[in-house]
Amino acid sequence: MLRGEKPLAHFADAEGGYPLSMLRYLRMFDRHVAAGQILRRDSFDQFPGRPDLRLHRILYALPGEEWRMEAMIELMRSPVWSATEERREGELLGYADWMNDWWIGQRCPVAP
Repeated sequence: MLRGEKPLAHFADAEGGYPLSMLRYLRMFDRHVAAGQILRRDSFDQFPGRPDLRLHRILYALPGEEWRMEAMIELMRSPVWSATEERREGELLGYADWMNDWWIGQRCPVAP
């Protein structure tokens, strides 16, 4: 992100469920938030299939790319998931079309 190659990073786990190794990783991002180099947005939703848990999303974006955070949150709330949503996720994360094509080919192969 700091090289400007990727405009968005997205992490999700149960509220209070991020393992220590991930929390250390998130602290590295947060140092850059404190320095004003990237932005952070936290979002909470009901954890799918678990009424006792909340889903905690943490998103980081480059300045000027804040719109991607809200778009990603909205996308992740989609009740359906297909190659279209898979492609949109890749676009929001900043992957090139050829990368999305490859990934979708791996995740959503077309039946012969």
